[in-house]
Amino acid sequence: MQVVLRSDLANLGKRGDIVTVADGYARNFLLPKGHAILATPGIRAQAEAMRASRDKKDVKARERATEIAKVLSGAFVVISGNASHDDKLYGSVGVGEIVAAIGSLHGIELEKRNVKLAEHIRELGDHEVEIALHPEVSVNVIVKVTE
Repeated sequence: MQVVLRSDLANLGKRGDIVTVADGYARNFLLPKGHAILATPGIRAQAEAMRASRDKKDVKARERATEIAKVLSGAFVVISGNASHDDKLYGSVGVGEIVAAIGSLHGIELEKRNVKLAEHIRELGDHEVEIALHPEVSVNVIVKVTE
């Protein structure tokens, strides 16, 4: 059965894509949940409009992410914290502190989900943190943790 996706679904497609799925999957999940509609000739034209709109938004988002990446490229952020004599922090530096520091130093508002931090920073020193601004654009920022 061919359906037009109304929302982005992992491993299936993006909004506006026409995909072929099993009849049961479409009847029991996609259609009742509102994730897709049947692909009739009239709906196919609407799907083309959805794809065009999505592509325009994606181009603008990529351009904006590239601009932000240019600003953040080679940038560093200084965050202070209390540490013991062996350079271990009493607390930790997490995603929220990094986002706040970037916002205050560079005037760039990021979301927490943009910062890719495997685990909280628990030591003094320089740490490289990846900022994923777009699926195709990411930049590394140096986070310098001082006492």
